[in-house]
Amino acid sequence: MNRSPLFSSGLELGSLVVTSDVLHHSWAAISGLYREINEASSSFSVRFKVDQKPNCTIIAFVTWPPCTKEHLRGEGGRDFVSSSTLPLFEFLCTKTNPRFSIHKPAIDLFQSVRGALDFLKSEISNSKPLIITGHSLGGSIASLFTLWLLDKINLANIKRPLCITFGSPLIGDEGMQEAILQYSAWNSCFLHVVSDQDPVPRVLIPPRNPAAHELASPANEYKPFGTFLLCSELGCACLENPESILTLLVATYSEDLRNHDCELFGYGNIVQQLDRQVICKDSTKVDEWIAQPSQATIVTQLAAIGLGRPQQLQQQRIDMNTLVRETEKQERKWLMRRREVYDSNVLNEMKVNLAQLEWYKKCSEDKGIGYYDCYKNASDRSDLVVERYKKFLTCYWIDTVEEVEKKPQRKGAPFTTRWLFAGTNYRRMIEPLDIAEYYRDRKTDYETKGRSKHYKQLQQWLEEDEKNANLPNNSKKQNLAGGQTEDSCFWANVEEALISCEVLTKRESNDMDKHKRSLIEFEAYVWGMIKNKAVSNEIFLKRSSFMKWWEEYLKIIRKGIMGTSYTSPLTDFMNKKQFRQYAAGYLQIG
Repeated sequence: MNRSPLFSSGLELGSLVVTSDVLHHSWAAISGLYREINEASSSFSVRFKVDQKPNCTIIAFVTWPPCTKEHLRGEGGRDFVSSSTLPLFEFLCTKTNPRFSIHKPAIDLFQSVRGALDFLKSEISNSKPLIITGHSLGGSIASLFTLWLLDKINLANIKRPLCITFGSPLIGDEGMQEAILQYSAWNSCFLHVVSDQDPVPRVLIPPRNPAAHELASPANEYKPFGTFLLCSELGCACLENPESILTLLVATYSEDLRNHDCELFGYGNIVQQLDRQVICKDSTKVDEWIAQPSQATIVTQLAAIGLGRPQQLQQQRIDMNTLVRETEKQERKWLMRRREVYDSNVLNEMKVNLAQLEWYKKCSEDKGIGYYDCYKNASDRSDLVVERYKKFLTCYWIDTVEEVEKKPQRKGAPFTTRWLFAGTNYRRMIEPLDIAEYYRDRKTDYETKGRSKHYKQLQQWLEEDEKNANLPNNSKKQNLAGGQTEDSCFWANVEEALISCEVLTKRESNDMDKHKRSLIEFEAYVWGMIKNKAVSNEIFLKRSSFMKWWEEYLKIIRKGIMGTSYTSPLTDFMNKKQFRQYAAGYLQIG
């Protein structure tokens, strides 16, 4: 059985970068930008450069003079700015995460180049990958530019950018971290390269307690996001779990190892060492006390970033056994979080349950009644068994919609096309069963009083997606061919029309005109769906609730309740039995 490796996603991204030219091109752009800067300055300023390569576009950011730990430790170097004062990043705020904070020096510098953002956006090519990179505080600006860009570009037309930073300090608090982590597609856009000789990425992390018995990350304000590539002269390791990143950022830094003469902390050498190498995760040569394969993987990677050196472990007062156990615990918690919604087993079970309902639908139609009325009548054991499938799918999609609502996103793009299609298919299959239950209990006005929020949200996202796509809508013909009515609330409208027929037949209402208008509106609604081929032929089955409505409505028309010689396109269509041709698929309606 294959085991899911720890550090899996980070390892994949790190391996992709170091086995290509991306890392080399990114650092070359940064180095070239530094060489072009000749003037000295006593205050920080941002410098950037666009480098058009044959196979990619690189946008590089640096600050001048280069940032040092003394700059960040000085007055205002650790300060936060609240999101309430940052309109450029308000898209990261959600109902469940309404505010966050960003590193003040980073946001101040980013806003100083606000006028150049549109120019930089215009340099992006639809056909070439985009790499955004930066060193030190320039890396922070690169991260903020990437976030800003993710909100502004249409990822359906442009490839997702990759942000690579070298020695960047942390830029946000837990609120910002949570906003980005909950949208995995955005979190995977960031790779942060950190040298064990570089103090800058660690400056904003409060000092750890050397006497602490556990190595869980210290309580601090600044939090990481994205993938971190921790590097030493011995190798590198990739991490994606924020708690492991904080722990190992602190554990891997040593004043004794730092190169005091190198402002760039050896990143050029690191890139040269990693060029086209595969990140090693061999676990054959580990200590005998390592019992678990997951621990062996961790030990190998810790050794690659210098934590196998006794002098460093002694200086940081770190016990290797404790470090491995705590890192493993953090990684397992992280993997569990990632699997909550998108676990493949859950996805497979969802498909199985939906397939069972498709079969139930087919069997119901063979009985000449349709699955809506079959479920509403609940006269067979299979009608009760289907409740289990329905419950699983509903719980899954309620949770999924709730998760998506928490994520930062551009308006109208909550799901990928694949997930939006799956959610729409679920809604059109399952909501009619909820409607059947609702009216079985003699309730009324489902759309206002009984409809679940997650159905409304899925429908709204679909409508926004179709509007944004600006493409001819051919989904109706597909829905008809697949046996699904486009409007998942169709049967609620049928039930309300039946209620109006009952009221008019008994003539007991003081507002007869209201029910007449309601039936005329229902006619127009059904006729519009028929003309657009947006309604399934199952509604015309002999024992369906729609045909029951038609029988009752025809009686009302014949009694003259709707007016003398009343006629309409729908009544002509039904009286001439044209629905039989419609159901057969060869009726053309002008």
